[in-house]
Amino acid sequence: MALKLPSSSWLTKKRVRLTVAYDGTDFRGWAAQTGRRTVQGTLTEAVRRVSGEDVEIVGASRTDSGAHALGQVCAFDSIVPPDRLKRALNDRLPDDLRVVESREIYPDFNARFWCQDRHYVYKIAENDDDPFKNRFRYGQTYRLSEAAMSEAAQSLVGKHDFRAFTEELDPTILNTVRILYSVEVSRRKEEIRIDIVGTAFLRGMMRRIAGCLYEIGRGMRPASDAPRLLTPEGQKSHLPVVLPAKGLTLVRVRYGRHPRDHRDQLHDNNDLASQGNAADRERNDE
Repeated sequence: MALKLPSSSWLTKKRVRLTVAYDGTDFRGWAAQTGRRTVQGTLTEAVRRVSGEDVEIVGASRTDSGAHALGQVCAFDSIVPPDRLKRALNDRLPDDLRVVESREIYPDFNARFWCQDRHYVYKIAENDDDPFKNRFRYGQTYRLSEAAMSEAAQSLVGKHDFRAFTEELDPTILNTVRILYSVEVSRRKEEIRIDIVGTAFLRGMMRRIAGCLYEIGRGMRPASDAPRLLTPEGQKSHLPVVLPAKGLTLVRVRYGRHPRDHRDQLHDNNDLASQGNAADRERNDE
């Protein structure tokens, strides 16, 4: 049953900003795809059940199939008062997808293009004996060198061409330069945590960076391979493994104190296409 709405002048559409969290194990990623269970598609159907509206939900990040989120941000226009949407949607959403916050935002706000930076974390366990935690990390049985991984991580900070760190690259994507503000490797008991903050991420970029650092931590590559992969010569060499999506979580999306359109910072309109439902539009950006 749809939510009972106030009548008359209240039925004015307002732009709503949602912060959502999800266990991505049973989702086929963020982007809506016909016949597949996705986060965007599930949210869209929940809004339809609440208000009867067919809305276009724009997300800040296109998380991979199996990846998770604690602070994904999305926005859409609705006649439902924003302060009522959190409860109304959570009453209709499955247990593995929750609305954390719902509030009104600027009428021209774009969750993707106004994003200042995104914070991802990738977790690698040095054992695989916890079936519950292993839904949210890559469980393996090797002791990793945190020092070597940290040394390599620092070479990735800054503005670089990350072509060698993509999972699949559409030949129409000409600009693979991205900015990473921080790449930090830390240990929590028998778990290695890789925290990365950057402007935007190419498809599979986080998971191949994690794979590169993992191989360095195992001694399969020297730490010097990380900066070499950022060069034209390195892009032609043996590329790092892409680690499983289950270890990846979108922690936070930040917009700053004075949100604005950041498309000029990304310097590439080819991979900033509108977020439609077609799968081929979702292949090269996270």
